[in-house]
Amino acid sequence: MDSNDQLVRIAKKVMWWENPSVALAQPLRFIMQVMALGNWRDVQVVRECLGWETFREALLKAEPGVFDKRSWAYWHAVFGLPERVLPRRSFK
Repeated sequence: MDSNDQLVRIAKKVMWWENPSVALAQPLRFIMQVMALGNWRDVQVVRECLGWETFREALLKAEPGVFDKRSWAYWHAVFGLPERVLPRRSFK
């Protein structure tokens, strides 16, 4: 299975509500979803294709509602970053 096929498979898994081509056209959002919902193999495949620095960028630009407390703390530890407040959605 080539890397594009693997990315499509992962996109279907972590962004099931989107067409995979739409999901992959939003690389930071896609990586956020992989960080929050993917398994370690998914992370490794995406890292090989898009780079480790892109994961760090996705964490720094995290959108509300993607990460849970556990994945938020984990990824901050991975990158040696001080843990920030988890972004939250605001409902009016």
